[in-house]
Amino acid sequence: MRLDSVPPVSTRARILEVAAQLVAESPDGEISTRAVCEAAQVGAPALYRHFGDKEGLLSAVVDHGFDAYLATKRERGDTTDPVEDLRNGWDSHVDFALRNPNLYRLMNSPAMRTPPGSAIEAHRILTHDLERAAAQGKLRVAPELAAQMIMSATTGVALMLVSRPVTFPDVGMSARVRDAVHAAVFTADVSPGTPVETAVPSAAATLGALLRRSHGSGLSTAESALMTEWLDRVSNAER
Repeated sequence: MRLDSVPPVSTRARILEVAAQLVAESPDGEISTRAVCEAAQVGAPALYRHFGDKEGLLSAVVDHGFDAYLATKRERGDTTDPVEDLRNGWDSHVDFALRNPNLYRLMNSPAMRTPPGSAIEAHRILTHDLERAAAQGKLRVAPELAAQMIMSATTGVALMLVSRPVTFPDVGMSARVRDAVHAAVFTADVSPGTPVETAVPSAAATLGALLRRSHGSGLSTAESALMTEWLDRVSNAER
């Protein structure tokens, strides 16, 4: 390919690449828009025109950094065992955090008033796998509650490992927390001898997932919404 045929890098892409590099190299993950402009050789108006403000820039940096990670999940395809997919998903999440500590802290910073698109997509992928598990009768609770439990636990473990390595030096802790959370979320196959306090919520979670997949199964939109609410309430009830 001739050099003069290579398209020039856009101003937006250059700013984004520079900002991502500065975040990765920063001792604490903090960067200034002035430093980004100087490194990218652009004026402040160009940065604000493309990203709106500093938060918009940082949100774009997070999405840029997480894109390759999420691509592996998008292209993975569903296996026949959603529980194993979820175990692997937990491990890859924590591994990514350990390899990209500044980016991970930035993604979960309270200063980010609007969740980056990558965080929303990661939650959607997690919920999809949990809906598959529920449809197979493997969930104790509704998929949305299970997603909240798993995501908060995974994020908590990852943040402690990258932010408090002296206090949390054992990376193997992640697997122990994973197994404890999964034991609370997943259930063994329901058999005739399964206690009712376990069998009923699990059956409700399964039926709720199947109802969502079948788009109501002949029920009206209002009836389907009400039935789903009841099933979620049963599956999420304190036991």
